[in-house]
Amino acid sequence: MRTISVTNDIVPIAEFKTGISRWFKNLKTNGHPLIITQNGKPAGVLLSPDEYDELVYRKSFMDSIDRGLADADGGRMYPTAEAKNILAARRSGG
Repeated sequence: MRTISVTNDIVPIAEFKTGISRWFKNLKTNGHPLIITQNGKPAGVLLSPDEYDELVYRKSFMDSIDRGLADADGGRMYPTAEAKNILAARRSGG
């Protein structure tokens, strides 16, 4: 994800609403996420579709690593040969 510029990438919701087309154009050109505030507090973030997809992919990847580490810590592991046999059986439907 790109670095956020406090000066350029944080905008009150009223200002966002009055210039929404400009903010989407800026997002497309510079790729910076936009923090939208309401009553001085962060209320939302505008991301490009590519940035959003990357965040979702990374989160999914990190979650799978965490599950694998938890399985290893819990002793839920198989030797390689046994894992291959289990996967082959699943693929063949039996």
